[in-house]
Formats: sequence, structure tokens, C-alpha cells
Amino acid sequence: MSMPYFTPSQDPGANFQELLSRVGLVPRNVQGHSIVDIPHATTCVAVTYQDGVVMAGDRRATAGNLISHRDMEKVVKADTYSGVGIAGAAGPAMEMIKLFQLQLEHYEKMEGQQLSLEGKANQLSTMVRANLPSAMQGLGVVPIFGGFEPRQSKGRLWDYDMTGGRYEEREFVAIGSGSLHAGTVIKIGWRAQMTKSDAVSLVCRALWEAADADSATGGPDVMRGIYPIVAAISQDGWVPVPDDELAQVFESIIAQVRSR
Repeated sequence: MSMPYFTPSQDPGANFQELLSRVGLVPRNVQGHSIVDIPHATTCVAVTYQDGVVMAGDRRATAGNLISHRDMEKVVKADTYSGVGIAGAAGPAMEMIKLFQLQLEHYEKMEGQQLSLEGKANQLSTMVRANLPSAMQGLGVVPIFGGFEPRQSKGRLWDYDMTGGRYEEREFVAIGSGSLHAGTVIKIGWRAQMTKSDAVSLVCRALWEAADADSATGGPDVMRGIYPIVAAISQDGWVPVPDDELAQVFESIIAQVRSR
């Protein structure tokens, strides 16, 4: 097999996906987009507060320029003291989360105790790394992981890259297409000793601003009664924030936006 030759005008450069397309390994339609539009999860955020971690994610999944799902759950409970948020290809992401939950449950049953939070973060890193071949084909999964460490009595957060690299963050994490806008809001509003109420308000405001600027991020859908998934993880374990409480938070945000 001879190596492909490209003229200067056709050279794909460092874009591996484009290289596959140029040699005919990735089918494309006439608009230059992939023939199959895969549903993708978008924006998730997490912040530390004085008692642990608050995680949140919008509910919209997109396939190309279409909304494929309005009520997707991108932030889920991993076990009693930890949770995962996902961005990227929805199918592989949901499969990864289910397998991760199963592995944590299996370890607990076999060892009689839960895996440490650091160990859980390492396990998820291994799973993200195993998905790298799929990521090279456009089916990347980028999670965030957070939880409460009973041995240290504090919340901890990690984010990942597509190669499985994991990075602990001390303050907050934002991932997905709206991460720039959500992360900016959190960066300005984060404080070291926030209460749970303050943290919930902050992540809701971050998702609101992300949805306002990013078409792939969904805001609160009052008509359908669909609100972001928000949960606090502390010494009390994983505790979801109920929709009626979120409705009040977003009503306050709407009032502030109208006033300006």
C-alpha cells in the first residue's frame, strides 16, 4: 500500500479526522458533515463548597443542528458519595457510566468497603483511555467526576481529556460546548466557603448564561417542566435538588435578567 499524496491545497495537516476523510475512510455528505449525526451531550459543571460538591448539567442533547433529546440526564449518581457528568457522544458516554457504576458496586461487594475517591477517579480515567480509538473516530467522551471523601471530610473534583488524562481541580470544573460561558460565570462567582444554597444558585446561573450563548446547551424548559439536573454530594451522600427548588432559583435569575 502506497502512502497517500496531497497537494498543498489538499493537505489535511494535523487534522487526523480530515486525513481519514481525504483517503476515503470516513464517509461525508456534500455539506462536509458526517452522514450519521450522533446525539451529543453538552454542558456540565461542578463546584466545591464548604460541605462538599455540587454538580449540574443541562438536559439538551443535539444531533448536528437538531435537538435530539430535551430531558437527557447528563449528571448521574456513581455511588453513595460520588457522581459523574458527561459531555460528548451520548451513546458511548451512557455505556461508560453504567459500566463505571457496576464496577464500583462490584468492588464494594467484594471488598466490603467503598473504593477511595482517588481510586474511583483512576478507574474512570482507565475507561476514558480505553475509549480513545472511538474518540479518534469522532465518538469522544469527556466526563467530570466529583464526590465527597469521608476520610478527608471534603469534596473533590476531577476533569479528564480524551486520552484518559485526569486532573484534579480545587474550585470548579466546566465541560461541554457551553463550558467557556459557564466557566466564566463560575470563575467570577465562586467563593471558598459557599453554602449549598450559594453553590446551587451559582451553577444554575452558569447553565443559564451558557444556554443563552450556546445553542447546544438547553436552559430551563418551564413549559415542559424540565430543569437541569443538580445534585449536592456531602457527608449525607448524593442528594438531588428537587425541581420546585430549582424553579425558584431560575425565577430569581429571570427577575435579575429582566431588571437589567
